[in-house]
Amino acid sequence: MEQRQVGRSGLWVSRTALGTMTWGKDTSEEEAGQQLTAFADAGGTLVDTADIYTGGQSERILGRLLRGAVRREDVVVATKSGHTPEGYRPVDASRRHLLASLDASLRRLQTDYVDLWQLHVFDPHTPPEETLSAMEAAVTSGKARYVGTGNLEAWQFATLATWQRARSGRVPLVSAGTEYSLLNRSADHALRPATAASDAHLIAWSPLGRGVLSAKYRNGVPSDSRAAFPHMAPYVEPYLDDRSRRVVESVCTAAEGLGVSPLAVALSWARDQDGIASAVVGPRTLPQLEEILSVESVELPPKIRDALDDATAGPGR
Repeated sequence: MEQRQVGRSGLWVSRTALGTMTWGKDTSEEEAGQQLTAFADAGGTLVDTADIYTGGQSERILGRLLRGAVRREDVVVATKSGHTPEGYRPVDASRRHLLASLDASLRRLQTDYVDLWQLHVFDPHTPPEETLSAMEAAVTSGKARYVGTGNLEAWQFATLATWQRARSGRVPLVSAGTEYSLLNRSADHALRPATAASDAHLIAWSPLGRGVLSAKYRNGVPSDSRAAFPHMAPYVEPYLDDRSRRVVESVCTAAEGLGVSPLAVALSWARDQDGIASAVVGPRTLPQLEEILSVESVELPPKIRDALDDATAGPGR
């Protein structure tokens, strides 16, 4: 699997990343181990998690697997902090909370450091300099090798990145996470330019449009799909509208012309856009991951890419 540099840093990651949001709920620990082994065997390195995924179970499972299924040094571990679902306010990017959260993540992951620590959410009530001082402390202490952001707006990322670049020697933000696919190109309008201006790259999650771009919902909702599960249906339903159906048909047309699957077209389009370091996929099962890994070599011809760009350009989501 191709490895890519993240921003202008020394961090390199696989261009397809393994997401773990379902680990511990829809994906059992045994299935997670099978996924991680298959992913590593295919040359994948970046594994993405967060402290709030399945109440910390995602990190706990990954921590156990790092002590058996794969070697820790072969995996680029990325996690996130900032949400406080059980706190008195929904987000907290204070130095106190962030550093305590990082320590808790390290305990669950059973490791001394994470390769990429990401600020999951922007906290309007904490001064940016305090949030950034926590990220500096994490790198200085060796508990994090690199730092980035999760789901921040472009102006929020630019505020933090500019603050860091204002003084020589500060730890740069090397990445910004965002949802990005043919069904959601909102990052094109501001976040991609903002990261490019700051010598950072995007880590794109849900490149398959929450599964819709695989065309599995083309003729209804399969009984074993995410949209059929009560706790996941609200996540998928926004992409089951008329606009999304038109985009899916464009993807299917391109796939038929190239002799590949719609999944291959959608993943390749998002993964290979300028400024994307890695595209995070979140398969629930090993067969789903194997299908994703099987299309790793698919590269879209420029004419097909341009046609898809035209078909999905506009305000978007």
